[in-house]
Amino acid sequence: MRSTPPPEVRVVVSPLFEENAYLLALPERDDCLVVDPGLDPASIEAEIDRWGKTPSAILNTHGHADHIAGNARLKERWPDAPLIIGEGDSPKLGDPKGNLSAGYGLALVSPPADRTVREGDVLELAGMRLLVRETPGHSAGHVAYFALDYEPELVLGGDVLFAGSIGRSDFPDSDPEALVASIRLKFYALPDRAVVLTGHGPTTTIGRERRSNPFVRD
Repeated sequence: MRSTPPPEVRVVVSPLFEENAYLLALPERDDCLVVDPGLDPASIEAEIDRWGKTPSAILNTHGHADHIAGNARLKERWPDAPLIIGEGDSPKLGDPKGNLSAGYGLALVSPPADRTVREGDVLELAGMRLLVRETPGHSAGHVAYFALDYEPELVLGGDVLFAGSIGRSDFPDSDPEALVASIRLKFYALPDRAVVLTGHGPTTTIGRERRSNPFVRD
């Protein structure tokens, strides 16, 4: 049975890498989810305050610096909100080389995860149910969060599938074949109407990418 109405989604774009941080909340609830807080945590915090919400959890799709940079500030403000990331990428949180920030002279670290997740785990947070899918390729421990109880379905996809593009696969633990497999087997298994909230750039749909993505067509 599908839940209605679907969550409201707000996006805060962080500078430098134009990374999308997402805030999701169901109507009539005073809590929200924060997904991939990036390099502009002050703006994310301000948007949460304007919305009048309290984070129930902070989710990371993967451990690259542009997706975890806001973890520390948000955890300091809301320490009871668990920080959640895929098991395979959790070591990157405290490793500037692993999270790629060292290469930019940032030496960025995040607080450790409060919980790690794997394929098939189901999260129930802020009134929402999210299915965890392991989607390696961009990074070895990348996960996506599938909200399947809505019409249309929502995918918090991180850096796997973009509008007209796909995630980079030239990092130390990237795997281009695994990235394509993640898209074909996990993303393209969804209905055409499913909405992908991408880690960079505009939102897209599975149908649009299945038909026209120049890198991975079904």
